[in-house]
Amino acid sequence: MGTKFIKLLGLIVGVAVVNVLVLSPGLIGVAIGENALSTAVGITLLFASALILLYGSYVLLFQPPVILPIKEIVTHEDYVVSLTRYRRVKTLEQDISIALAQLDRMNKKQSTLFNVINQRFDPSELSYKKFASVIQEVEKLFYLNVRSVLIRLNVYDGSEYSSVGSSGSDRFSQKLLQEKTNMHNELLSFVKSSVDTNEEILLKLDKLLLEISRLDSYEQEDIENMACMQEIDSLIKQTKFYKQ
Repeated sequence: MGTKFIKLLGLIVGVAVVNVLVLSPGLIGVAIGENALSTAVGITLLFASALILLYGSYVLLFQPPVILPIKEIVTHEDYVVSLTRYRRVKTLEQDISIALAQLDRMNKKQSTLFNVINQRFDPSELSYKKFASVIQEVEKLFYLNVRSVLIRLNVYDGSEYSSVGSSGSDRFSQKLLQEKTNMHNELLSFVKSSVDTNEEILLKLDKLLLEISRLDSYEQEDIENMACMQEIDSLIKQTKFYKQ
């Protein structure tokens, strides 16, 4: 919501600047009432400005966001927009807020890691290629977890689960209510587990960054024997095995 208000403020300022430029006597100086042409131009400008502000306010503040199909979610911004939709679901609010913060942190860590390896290695070196490959694989794993969460949330109806235990829920059998509760809890558990996994990934990237900064030798064997590299390789292999 904060970004929307900033965009709206920018729109208001832009429209105001255009009006000042056109209507100020010391600038373009279009004067309403001076003659037929100036009056027509001035009134048209004011009318158009009002329409732009009204339409812009509607689009920025009230128009529902476009929901991207899961298969079309590609960029970092796509993932942020898609996750933000669920931020106001009470039972998911904390985990979604953490997941959004993790997306921002991952974006920054990727940039930092590539800056560091660019400073320490030449892109043609095997060491550079090894680190770059691992960083990219970890990024894929991170976003795979986020995508899995979005797939689950895509079929999630918060209003349906909020009815469990409500005043009208005694209409249903305990068995049915328990099954709905179990499904709800299973979803929450999956989201929490995915958020925890991505936090572990971010921690491993922090360790990798620290170990690269401490690296005295650039020999391939030394790089492959780094504790953090082995942990990351193990995590990637486990995930590939799990997906098979």
